[in-house]
Amino acid sequence: MPVAAPDRMTVEGHVRRGFEPVREAFADNFARRGELGGACCAYRHGEKVVDLWGGVRNKQTGAPWEPDTMVIVYSASKGLAAMTLAIAHSRGWLDYDERVAHYWPEFAQAGKERVTVRQLLAHQAGLFCLDVPVDRRLVGDPDRLAVVLARQRPVWDPGTRQAYHGITLGFYQGELLRRIDPRHRTLGQFFQDEIATPLGLDVYIRLPEEIPDARLATIARPRPIDMLFGFPLRFTFEIMNPHSKIVRTLRGSELPHDQPHVYARNLEVPSGGAVGTARAIARAYSVFANGGRELGLRRETLDLLAAPAIPPARGFHDECLKGDVHFSLGFMKPSAVWPFGSNARAFGSPGAGGSLGFADPAAGVGYAYVTSQMGKSLTGDPRDVALRDALYGEICPSSPPGRTQAPPTGAAHDGISSAF
Repeated sequence: MPVAAPDRMTVEGHVRRGFEPVREAFADNFARRGELGGACCAYRHGEKVVDLWGGVRNKQTGAPWEPDTMVIVYSASKGLAAMTLAIAHSRGWLDYDERVAHYWPEFAQAGKERVTVRQLLAHQAGLFCLDVPVDRRLVGDPDRLAVVLARQRPVWDPGTRQAYHGITLGFYQGELLRRIDPRHRTLGQFFQDEIATPLGLDVYIRLPEEIPDARLATIARPRPIDMLFGFPLRFTFEIMNPHSKIVRTLRGSELPHDQPHVYARNLEVPSGGAVGTARAIARAYSVFANGGRELGLRRETLDLLAAPAIPPARGFHDECLKGDVHFSLGFMKPSAVWPFGSNARAFGSPGAGGSLGFADPAAGVGYAYVTSQMGKSLTGDPRDVALRDALYGEICPSSPPGRTQAPPTGAAHDGISSAF
């Protein structure tokens, strides 16, 4: 039943009995937290308990957010991309502790011969940027892109430091998957064939031509002054420096946008270009949180995804993000600066502007939040945090307060929320 939000926005959808505080938090996002349009969905033990949407999908036209509205989720794409390699692992095609060059011999160039799949997926390979421009012609030609990726020299010895591979991670994942998939599909095609289609999901890593522009939400960005005062001063200086590591790691992040058609079609940027609904992302994570039977996931694979992250030699301090962040097997793991889920077994990925998707195996939860209003928080968008607090207030009522609260401003995390 539609519910009028306090600022006259309409909240659509439903929640299961007991989860009414999530609907209230969603409505409050419009009244108190600057929401424009968005959606939130959560599954518990395979049952959909929250499915909400509201606001507008296009700030310029005022077009409403519909049940099937899709939006770009930026780095929340990384979790979806990581799911493809998890399936490959369950099928026996991939060993996370094997060297990448075992599957992709050309990768061994330029000092990368000992890099393991686990190190690559944990942003520990020193390959956070490319020496050549990242443009659509390069990204649209997987064979040419593979040559560029193989030739790239790490910025430092792999396995010694961590640096957020903002865009390059997905390209390396894509070529690795092409090498091990018997059908040699791209990552976006594999995701569609093996995850999205079997589960009936409205989410794409390679958005097809047939999706009409009217189903796509446009992104409203914060005012520059809000970004300036919303971020820690050190991070603001990093973003303003064109030679900084964070700027270099995000080169290519603009490629999924297409002015005439909202988002580019038939282009794969697996680390930042997924487009979908909260319902689809939550459903995918729900399968991963509840045994993975629908996708043929093995218990061994799921246990590895839930296991603690393994740091590089110099620890979890991220050279791009300027703080301790925990990454494992393509996902982000909960940490002191970026808590989510009910315990450390959770895994997922946040995206620029506030989007988030994760699996919480301990609670049997698959969760997603998406938005058309890019936020300006670095450690958990207040809109998303309010939704998760309301959700877990029902799921884990005995947990101490603040289990999903963001840390103090100034702590660093994965999100780099308005950086791309």
